[in-house]
Amino acid sequence: MQLIVFSKMFRDKGVPQLAELALAHGFDGYDLAVRPGYPVNPDNASTALPAAAQLMVTEGLSIPMVTGNFDLLRPDHPTAEPILAAMDKADVRLIKLGYFRFVPLETDYWQLVGEIRRALEGWQELGNRYGVKICYHTHSGNFMGLNCAALMHLIRGFDPQHIGAYIDAGHMVANGEDFPLGLAMVQDYLSIVAVKDVLVLRGEGDGHGTETRRWLPAGEGMVDWTTVFSELRRVGYGGPVSVHCEFEVPEDGFTRAFAREIAFFKRMVGES
Repeated sequence: MQLIVFSKMFRDKGVPQLAELALAHGFDGYDLAVRPGYPVNPDNASTALPAAAQLMVTEGLSIPMVTGNFDLLRPDHPTAEPILAAMDKADVRLIKLGYFRFVPLETDYWQLVGEIRRALEGWQELGNRYGVKICYHTHSGNFMGLNCAALMHLIRGFDPQHIGAYIDAGHMVANGEDFPLGLAMVQDYLSIVAVKDVLVLRGEGDGHGTETRRWLPAGEGMVDWTTVFSELRRVGYGGPVSVHCEFEVPEDGFTRAFAREIAFFKRMVGES
Protein backbone atom coordinates (compact mmCIF):
# COMPACT_ATOMS: atom_id res chain seq x y z
CA MET A 1 0.00 0.00 0.00
CA GLN A 2 1.06 3.58 -0.63
CA LEU A 3 0.70 5.98 2.31
CA ILE A 4 -0.24 9.50 1.20
CA VAL A 5 -1.63 12.61 2.89
CA PHE A 6 -4.60 14.73 1.86
CA SER A 7 -3.15 18.24 1.49
CA LYS A 8 -6.38 19.95 2.58
CA MET A 9 -4.84 20.77 5.98
CA PHE A 10 -1.74 22.36 4.41
CA ARG A 11 -3.24 25.13 2.31
CA ASP A 12 -0.40 27.54 3.10
CA LYS A 13 2.42 25.18 2.11
CA GLY A 14 3.87 25.38 -1.38
CA VAL A 15 4.70 22.23 -3.30
CA PRO A 16 8.41 22.24 -2.27
CA GLN A 17 7.33 22.51 1.38
CA LEU A 18 4.92 19.62 0.93
CA ALA A 19 7.74 17.52 -0.48
CA GLU A 20 9.93 18.43 2.49
CA LEU A 21 7.15 17.43 4.89
CA ALA A 22 6.71 14.05 3.20
CA LEU A 23 10.44 13.33 3.27
CA ALA A 24 10.71 14.39 6.91
CA HIS A 25 7.94 12.02 8.02
CA GLY A 26 8.53 9.22 5.54
CA PHE A 27 5.23 9.02 3.68
CA ASP A 28 4.87 8.51 -0.06
CA GLY A 29 3.13 11.59 -1.44
CA TYR A 30 -0.18 13.40 -1.61
CA ASP A 31 -3.80 13.46 -2.49
CA LEU A 32 -3.41 17.02 -3.71
CA ALA A 33 -6.22 19.49 -3.10
CA VAL A 34 -6.72 21.33 -6.40
CA ARG A 35 -9.03 24.02 -5.10
CA PRO A 36 -9.26 27.81 -5.15
CA GLY A 37 -6.71 29.35 -2.79
CA TYR A 38 -4.33 26.38 -2.89
CA PRO A 39 -0.89 26.43 -4.56
CA VAL A 40 -2.26 24.19 -7.31
CA ASN A 41 -5.76 25.35 -8.19
CA PRO A 42 -8.24 25.18 -11.07
CA ASP A 43 -6.85 28.38 -12.60
CA ASN A 44 -3.22 27.25 -12.83
CA ALA A 45 -3.60 23.44 -12.93
CA SER A 46 -2.56 23.14 -16.58
CA THR A 47 1.01 24.15 -15.68
CA ALA A 48 1.20 23.90 -11.88
CA LEU A 49 0.00 20.31 -11.58
CA PRO A 50 2.54 18.81 -14.01
CA ALA A 51 5.27 20.89 -12.33
CA ALA A 52 4.17 19.68 -8.88
CA ALA A 53 4.08 16.06 -10.03
CA GLN A 54 7.57 16.36 -11.53
CA LEU A 55 8.97 17.90 -8.35
CA MET A 56 7.49 15.05 -6.32
CA VAL A 57 8.97 12.45 -8.67
CA THR A 58 12.43 13.98 -8.37
CA GLU A 59 12.15 13.54 -4.59
CA GLY A 60 10.97 9.93 -4.87
CA LEU A 61 7.37 10.92 -4.08
CA SER A 62 4.13 10.90 -6.06
CA ILE A 63 0.67 12.40 -6.45
CA PRO A 64 -1.69 9.48 -7.11
CA MET A 65 -4.84 11.58 -6.70
CA VAL A 66 -6.17 15.12 -6.79
CA THR A 67 -9.29 16.33 -4.99
CA GLY A 68 -11.38 18.90 -6.78
CA ASN A 69 -13.44 21.68 -5.27
CA PHE A 70 -16.75 20.90 -3.57
CA ASP A 71 -18.74 22.05 -6.61
CA LEU A 72 -16.91 19.76 -9.03
CA LEU A 73 -19.89 17.45 -9.50
CA ARG A 74 -20.72 17.24 -13.18
CA PRO A 75 -18.55 16.70 -16.26
CA ASP A 76 -19.74 19.96 -17.84
CA HIS A 77 -18.28 22.00 -14.96
CA PRO A 78 -15.95 24.60 -16.55
CA THR A 79 -12.92 23.26 -14.68
CA ALA A 80 -13.59 19.56 -15.28
CA GLU A 81 -11.90 18.98 -18.62
CA PRO A 82 -8.96 21.36 -17.97
CA ILE A 83 -8.20 19.59 -14.69
CA LEU A 84 -8.38 16.13 -16.27
CA ALA A 85 -6.18 17.28 -19.15
CA ALA A 86 -3.64 18.59 -16.61
CA MET A 87 -3.83 15.29 -14.73
CA ASP A 88 -3.11 13.34 -17.87
CA LYS A 89 -0.10 15.56 -18.57
CA ALA A 90 1.07 15.10 -14.97
CA ASP A 91 0.38 11.34 -14.94
CA VAL A 92 -2.06 11.67 -12.02
CA ARG A 93 -4.73 9.03 -12.51
CA LEU A 94 -7.34 9.44 -9.73
CA ILE A 95 -9.66 12.38 -8.99
CA LYS A 96 -12.15 12.81 -6.17
CA LEU A 97 -15.36 14.68 -6.97
CA GLY A 98 -17.40 16.89 -4.67
CA TYR A 99 -20.55 15.68 -2.90
CA PHE A 100 -24.12 15.54 -4.11
CA ARG A 101 -26.31 16.70 -1.22
CA PHE A 102 -29.40 14.87 -0.04
CA VAL A 103 -32.08 17.02 1.62
CA PRO A 104 -34.48 14.90 3.71
CA LEU A 105 -38.18 15.46 2.94
CA GLU A 106 -37.25 17.54 -0.10
CA THR A 107 -35.22 15.17 -2.27
CA ASP A 108 -36.59 12.23 -4.24
CA TYR A 109 -33.79 9.78 -3.50
CA TRP A 110 -34.15 7.54 -6.54
CA GLN A 111 -34.64 10.46 -8.88
CA LEU A 112 -31.37 11.94 -7.61
CA VAL A 113 -29.66 8.57 -8.00
CA GLY A 114 -30.68 8.63 -11.65
CA GLU A 115 -29.37 12.18 -12.10
CA ILE A 116 -26.04 11.29 -10.53
CA ARG A 117 -25.68 8.18 -12.65
CA ARG A 118 -26.30 10.27 -15.77
CA ALA A 119 -23.56 12.64 -14.59
CA LEU A 120 -21.25 9.66 -14.02
CA GLU A 121 -21.90 8.50 -17.58
CA GLY A 122 -20.42 11.80 -18.76
CA TRP A 123 -17.57 11.51 -16.26
CA GLN A 124 -16.81 8.00 -17.48
CA GLU A 125 -16.51 9.27 -21.04
CA LEU A 126 -14.31 12.16 -19.97
CA GLY A 127 -12.16 9.95 -17.76
CA ASN A 128 -11.69 7.50 -20.59
CA ARG A 129 -10.54 10.33 -22.85
CA TYR A 130 -7.79 11.40 -20.44
CA GLY A 131 -6.94 8.11 -18.73
CA VAL A 132 -8.31 9.30 -15.37
CA LYS A 133 -10.49 7.39 -12.92
CA ILE A 134 -13.34 9.34 -11.31
CA CYS A 135 -13.72 8.48 -7.61
CA TYR A 136 -16.58 9.17 -5.23
CA HIS A 137 -15.95 9.39 -1.48
CA THR A 138 -18.10 7.88 1.27
CA HIS A 139 -18.77 10.93 3.45
CA SER A 140 -21.25 10.74 6.33
CA GLY A 141 -23.99 13.34 6.65
CA ASN A 142 -26.65 14.43 4.19
CA PHE A 143 -24.71 13.35 1.14
CA MET A 144 -25.42 10.80 -1.55
CA GLY A 145 -23.15 7.77 -1.46
CA LEU A 146 -22.54 8.34 2.25
CA ASN A 147 -21.48 4.72 2.81
CA CYS A 148 -20.57 1.72 0.68
CA ALA A 149 -24.14 0.48 0.37
CA ALA A 150 -25.39 3.86 -0.84
CA LEU A 151 -22.33 4.39 -3.02
CA MET A 152 -23.12 1.22 -4.95
CA HIS A 153 -26.50 2.69 -5.89
CA LEU A 154 -24.48 5.32 -7.76
CA ILE A 155 -21.62 3.39 -9.33
CA ARG A 156 -22.73 -0.21 -9.83
CA GLY A 157 -22.62 -1.17 -13.49
CA PHE A 158 -20.02 1.40 -14.51
CA ASP A 159 -16.60 0.43 -15.79
CA PRO A 160 -14.31 0.13 -12.73
CA GLN A 161 -11.42 1.23 -14.93
CA HIS A 162 -12.98 4.69 -15.06
CA ILE A 163 -15.30 4.98 -12.03
CA GLY A 164 -13.97 4.16 -8.58
CA ALA A 165 -14.94 3.86 -4.92
CA TYR A 166 -13.10 6.00 -2.38
CA ILE A 167 -14.03 4.46 0.96
CA ASP A 168 -13.45 6.12 4.33
CA ALA A 169 -13.06 3.94 7.42
CA GLY A 170 -13.98 6.75 9.82
CA HIS A 171 -17.11 7.80 7.98
CA MET A 172 -18.17 4.15 7.72
CA VAL A 173 -18.08 3.92 11.52
CA ALA A 174 -20.01 7.20 11.79
CA ASN A 175 -22.70 5.63 9.60
CA GLY A 176 -22.68 2.32 11.44
CA GLU A 177 -21.46 0.32 8.44
CA ASP A 178 -19.40 -2.80 9.08
CA PHE A 179 -16.06 -2.49 7.30
CA PRO A 180 -15.81 -6.07 5.96
CA LEU A 181 -19.38 -5.88 4.65
CA GLY A 182 -18.86 -2.49 3.04
CA LEU A 183 -15.60 -3.61 1.50
CA ALA A 184 -17.31 -6.67 0.04
CA MET A 185 -19.84 -4.40 -1.68
CA VAL A 186 -17.31 -2.08 -3.32
CA GLN A 187 -14.38 -4.45 -3.80
CA ASP A 188 -14.51 -4.42 -7.60
CA TYR A 189 -14.43 -0.59 -7.60
CA LEU A 190 -12.02 0.01 -4.71
CA SER A 191 -9.51 2.66 -5.78
CA ILE A 192 -8.40 4.55 -2.66
CA VAL A 193 -8.95 4.35 1.11
CA ALA A 194 -9.19 7.31 3.50
CA VAL A 195 -8.17 6.86 7.12
CA LYS A 196 -9.40 8.92 10.04
CA ASP A 197 -10.77 8.00 13.47
CA VAL A 198 -14.06 8.99 15.07
CA LEU A 199 -15.90 8.71 18.37
CA VAL A 200 -19.69 8.69 18.20
CA LEU A 201 -21.34 10.06 21.35
CA ARG A 202 -24.84 10.70 22.64
CA GLY A 203 -25.73 14.37 22.94
CA GLU A 204 -28.78 16.04 24.43
CA GLY A 205 -31.44 17.44 22.15
CA ASP A 206 -34.76 19.07 22.96
CA GLY A 207 -36.14 16.24 25.04
CA HIS A 208 -34.39 13.54 23.08
CA GLY A 209 -30.96 12.13 22.37
CA THR A 210 -28.78 13.32 19.52
CA GLU A 211 -25.65 11.95 17.93
CA THR A 212 -22.41 13.88 18.06
CA ARG A 213 -19.12 12.94 16.45
CA ARG A 214 -15.60 13.73 17.52
CA TRP A 215 -12.82 13.27 14.99
CA LEU A 216 -9.76 12.07 16.87
CA PRO A 217 -6.19 10.92 16.26
CA ALA A 218 -6.00 7.32 15.09
CA GLY A 219 -6.36 4.80 17.88
CA GLU A 220 -8.44 7.10 20.08
CA GLY A 221 -11.75 6.56 18.33
CA MET A 222 -13.97 3.65 17.35
CA VAL A 223 -12.37 2.43 14.11
CA ASP A 224 -11.02 -1.11 14.41
CA TRP A 225 -7.80 -0.52 12.50
CA THR A 226 -6.63 -4.12 12.87
CA THR A 227 -9.74 -5.29 11.03
CA VAL A 228 -9.52 -2.52 8.43
CA PHE A 229 -5.99 -3.37 7.39
CA SER A 230 -6.38 -7.14 7.68
CA GLU A 231 -9.42 -6.93 5.39
CA LEU A 232 -7.55 -4.76 2.90
CA ARG A 233 -4.75 -7.31 2.91
CA ARG A 234 -7.24 -10.15 2.50
CA VAL A 235 -8.67 -8.68 -0.72
CA GLY A 236 -5.20 -7.87 -2.04
CA TYR A 237 -5.57 -4.10 -1.94
CA GLY A 238 -2.32 -2.37 -2.90
CA GLY A 239 -3.46 1.17 -3.70
CA PRO A 240 -3.20 4.50 -1.88
CA VAL A 241 -4.15 4.99 1.77
CA SER A 242 -4.87 8.68 2.35
CA VAL A 243 -4.35 10.18 5.82
CA HIS A 244 -6.75 13.09 6.39
CA CYS A 245 -5.61 14.53 9.77
CA GLU A 246 -8.96 16.23 10.41
CA PHE A 247 -8.79 15.46 14.12
CA GLU A 248 -9.79 17.84 16.87
CA VAL A 249 -6.63 18.99 18.65
CA PRO A 250 -5.48 22.43 19.82
CA GLU A 251 -3.83 24.36 17.01
CA ASP A 252 -0.47 24.36 18.77
CA GLY A 253 -0.67 20.58 19.08
CA PHE A 254 -1.31 19.82 15.42
CA THR A 255 2.34 19.25 14.46
CA ARG A 256 2.83 16.63 17.18
CA ALA A 257 -0.52 15.00 16.42
CA PHE A 258 0.32 14.89 12.71
CA ALA A 259 3.62 13.15 13.41
CA ARG A 260 1.86 10.58 15.61
CA GLU A 261 -0.82 10.01 12.97
CA ILE A 262 1.72 9.35 10.23
CA ALA A 263 3.74 7.03 12.48
CA PHE A 264 0.57 5.12 13.41
CA PHE A 265 -0.43 4.50 9.79
CA LYS A 266 3.11 3.76 8.69
CA ARG A 267 3.01 0.88 11.19
CA MET A 268 -0.37 -0.29 9.94
CA VAL A 269 0.67 -0.14 6.28
CA GLY A 270 4.03 -1.73 7.08
CA GLU A 271 2.30 -4.67 8.72
CA SER A 272 0.24 -5.13 5.58
